[in-house]
Amino acid sequence: MTPDDLAGTLDGTLDFLRRAEALKSTLRSGYAASGRQESTAEHTWRLCLMVMVLADGLDGVDALKLFKMCLVHDLAEAVGGDIPATDPRATDKAAQERRDLLALIAPLPPARRDEIVGLWEEYEAGTSPEAILAKGFDKLETILQHNQGLNPPGFDYSFNLVYGATHTGRHPLTAAIRAVLDAETRARMAPRPGGPPTGTP
Repeated sequence: MTPDDLAGTLDGTLDFLRRAEALKSTLRSGYAASGRQESTAEHTWRLCLMVMVLADGLDGVDALKLFKMCLVHDLAEAVGGDIPATDPRATDKAAQERRDLLALIAPLPPARRDEIVGLWEEYEAGTSPEAILAKGFDKLETILQHNQGLNPPGFDYSFNLVYGATHTGRHPLTAAIRAVLDAETRARMAPRPGGPPTGTP
């Protein structure tokens, strides 16, 4: 890219980045270890970190593409917010998310918009090696946070044991990680000495 090209796209790119900042304040249903609700930006950060330390070098997987896919998979939440998996709207949110994504990335140059939409659509389809892993790791990061977070009384840990099982079971790596996290979940659900299970009030 030449200096002239950069000058012509810089304003729009910075506008997009300012819009995407909303993800830092977009709250999810999970809780951090400190007891506050986590943001979508924090979820995406650790999802990408998981990919870096666990999935780099996998045969037949484009690591950079996988990383980018994880970066953009929840971008639309900067506009529409997070819809938890337990929300009835979660079964039919893809169309609205696509509209929100298109609105968010409108200031970007056409080629960059096309790249982001293509990655998002590939993630939603969930059929490529990268999309299979991205979806699996997305679910695993959520479960990891549920197990690690300082959750409110009555938190339903049993949700972890069924959440995203189809996606995490599609690759040997994510299936192996899932087995470890399921064991952690069951430990959190176990009765405490002299008290109820951890996941009850």
